[in-house]
Amino acid sequence: AIITHPSQKPHFRFSSLETSALLLVFSARASPSDEQARYFHTTMEESGGFSGPAGTHTPSGAGTIKRIRLENFMCHSNLQIELGPRVNFITGQNGSGKSAILTAICVAFGSRAKGTQRASTLKDFIKTGCSHATVEVVIKNEGHDAFKHDIYGNSIILERRINQTGGSMTLKDHRGRKVAGRKDDLQELIDHFNIDVENPCVVMSQDKSREFLHSGNKKDKFKFFFKATLLQQVNDTLQRNTEGLRSVSAAVEEDEASIKPVEKELAELQRKISNMEHLEEISQEVEVLTKKLAWAWVYDVDKQKQEHIAMMEKLKQRVPACQKKIDEELAKMESLEEKSSKKKGQIARLMDKTLEVKSKQQEFKDSISMATKEKVELQEKRKRATKQIDDKEKQVKELERQIEEINDQHLRNTQAENSEMEEKVKELKRAIDDANDSFLRLENEERGTTDYVDKIQGEISEIAKQIADNERKEKNHRSAINDLQKNRKNKVTAFGGDRVLRLLRAIENHRHQFKRPPIGPIGANIALANADRWALAVEYALGKLFNAFIVTNHSDSLLLKKCAREANYGDLKIYIYDFERPRLNIPSDKLPTTHHPTVLSVIQSSYDTVLNVLIDLGNAERQVLVKDYDTAKEVAFGQRTRNVHEVYTSDGYKMFCRESVETVLPPSKWLRANRLCGSFDDQISDHEQQVHVLAKETEHLRRKKWDSEGTLRSLGETLRLAKKKRSDAERKVASMELELQDLERSIDNASMSLPTSTLDELREEISRIEEDIKHKQDTLETLEVGIEKAEEKVTALKMSFQSLCDSAKQDFETLEDAETELMKIETDRKSAETQKAYYERIMATKVLVDIESAKEKHSKLEDERKVNFQMSYYHITLRSPKLVFLSEQPSNVLALIFLVFNSIIFLFA
Repeated sequence: AIITHPSQKPHFRFSSLETSALLLVFSARASPSDEQARYFHTTMEESGGFSGPAGTHTPSGAGTIKRIRLENFMCHSNLQIELGPRVNFITGQNGSGKSAILTAICVAFGSRAKGTQRASTLKDFIKTGCSHATVEVVIKNEGHDAFKHDIYGNSIILERRINQTGGSMTLKDHRGRKVAGRKDDLQELIDHFNIDVENPCVVMSQDKSREFLHSGNKKDKFKFFFKATLLQQVNDTLQRNTEGLRSVSAAVEEDEASIKPVEKELAELQRKISNMEHLEEISQEVEVLTKKLAWAWVYDVDKQKQEHIAMMEKLKQRVPACQKKIDEELAKMESLEEKSSKKKGQIARLMDKTLEVKSKQQEFKDSISMATKEKVELQEKRKRATKQIDDKEKQVKELERQIEEINDQHLRNTQAENSEMEEKVKELKRAIDDANDSFLRLENEERGTTDYVDKIQGEISEIAKQIADNERKEKNHRSAINDLQKNRKNKVTAFGGDRVLRLLRAIENHRHQFKRPPIGPIGANIALANADRWALAVEYALGKLFNAFIVTNHSDSLLLKKCAREANYGDLKIYIYDFERPRLNIPSDKLPTTHHPTVLSVIQSSYDTVLNVLIDLGNAERQVLVKDYDTAKEVAFGQRTRNVHEVYTSDGYKMFCRESVETVLPPSKWLRANRLCGSFDDQISDHEQQVHVLAKETEHLRRKKWDSEGTLRSLGETLRLAKKKRSDAERKVASMELELQDLERSIDNASMSLPTSTLDELREEISRIEEDIKHKQDTLETLEVGIEKAEEKVTALKMSFQSLCDSAKQDFETLEDAETELMKIETDRKSAETQKAYYERIMATKVLVDIESAKEKHSKLEDERKVNFQMSYYHITLRSPKLVFLSEQPSNVLALIFLVFNSIIFLFA
């Protein structure tokens, strides 16, 4: 960020460097630590850059910041920086307080806390555990552009103190004595030096630069240019002056219009003066009219009384109507409050139900894992039983061979009587043996050829699989290269593609409607301390959260969904989280008891809300990262490691233990570690090298496959000839065996009885083994049934799990609809409450006030009538001699009343 302090007449000639600046430079690779930032500064004279020509006028430097001191401000306990006269560089690791210095300067020059986009109130800038904070800025005040040099001297000290209840500002001279403390004095200083911290050319913060870079709207860029070049300020001043001129013109016209009645009245007075000579005649006429007017007043007052009485009655009739409106709105409010209470109860029940559904989902997952494990164990038992049956059958064959040998031996013992037939049998057996040897040789040749053919076919199939696998890998690498190239242009596209850019533009268009701007995508707001080492593991652990956005309340969530629909972003994940909540402090006894890092320890973010969401929703503090596979198994399944939720290896293996079930998941082929990589160019180069290697390997495999297919074609003809020879030898052996059987039958007819004891023992052994085989086969069938039941159980559990998910989806949609209806009910209730307050205000300020006013006026009319009646009596009695005479004689009172009555009738007529 660059902070400039132009003087009252700013210069923009870079050859002589007429503006002084503070430049903050920091590395995006730096990881957070507790040590303070390293600060250094250098002037452009020392670096030899931007030097002006000889004799160039050097500015006075008034309005340049010389020194900054921070006490208990944000992360700084006590920091003081002496700045050079021209360009200053401040570097440090992330979180070391570089931006805090920029924020302190803005606060010192009167910026509001929200204007800095770092806090909502000034007290949030106070360091944790402290009661106050101080920002002191020393400004150079020398030369012809100095501000009240006779009062402040060569420097002005601007001190801003912040406490829990507010803050104060003090302007001091170069000796540290207080000169002023009002906001107007600070504004006068700012106007003199033309320091506008709201101007992005004076102060360019991280948020403003990010907002400018991410904005693709030309209108927004023009607004930025309009404000940066002070044209906005000039335009505002021009509008204010135009409005002032209009108001002055209107006042002049109003004064001219008010003069005309006065002139007219003056002319009227002059006319009356000219007629004063007729005063005697007019006075006599007035006397007569006064007598008439006295009773006319009484009549007029009576008429006004009747009108006010009617008006009072009319006003009193408005009271029930207004009260009825109030009662209707009150009843409506009560009805809506009842609906709101019921809807809240429904939402609470739905929340409980959804929590129960999530618990059931986890139980189903565990049951499926247990059933799968049981199925695998049954399959192992079946394999062992099958092997045992095979061994028993081999024993039966061996015993049968022994019986055959005994029979052969007995035959040899009886050959003395039939030597010629025996010799013939021997010759025939030798011929059969020779034929069998020939047959076996041919069969072995055929089997060898077949095995070789199968081997070649297996090799071809394996080569085809390798080619397909290489093509898939090459496609994945090329896709990764395209993603990295997009991410290199704009990192945000890694977390949603082009649609997230459309969504960000929609959010920008509705920015002022949000209570707090949404944060997202989450993945674009985090960085890794060692991106190349743990990128794959972190992606596996938290990748499902990276495309999501965070909002501060439900209304912002609905507005963000509207923006997503505008951007055609259908499956956007939104998490609601309180942005005001500070970063979570996890106790040490809740962390994994291992020296290996956790996901939380290797990620960084400038938003505490992002880290809180990863902790609450992703268990980032309990996900352990281990380099090799064996060590990871010890950490995941060992008894000494506590508070471990999941373990991830650097090559993407995931391990976890739920109750007594130990699970190891291999790396997913859909993992995209390049979204969090440290260097896009290195990653692109690695992927391109992999593509080149895979292409060469694929070409070599294709040539090898072509050679193997040629060999397979030649072996097919050889195998056909071998099968023909083997078939001929087999027929020859069968013919000779038939001949041998005939000879043996003829010998059997003359043979003696065979020894039965040994044969019976062997047959009993065979029977016992066959019974054992049968028992094993029954056990095998039982295992087959168990395997089928296990498969059915797994299938049923999966179907139940899917059914539960489908039903839960309806519950979640119902919950969202209920929340929307609750918001509508609350809106209607507030509207009814507003209407009720409106009618109550009408009742209090209009109806009742008008009735009281009418009563007061009626009382005044009564008093006025009495006065007018007395005056009329005075004019009639005291100024009429006849009436005077009558009034002096008490006996003529009736005559006087009669005369007054006639006079009233006369006047009314």
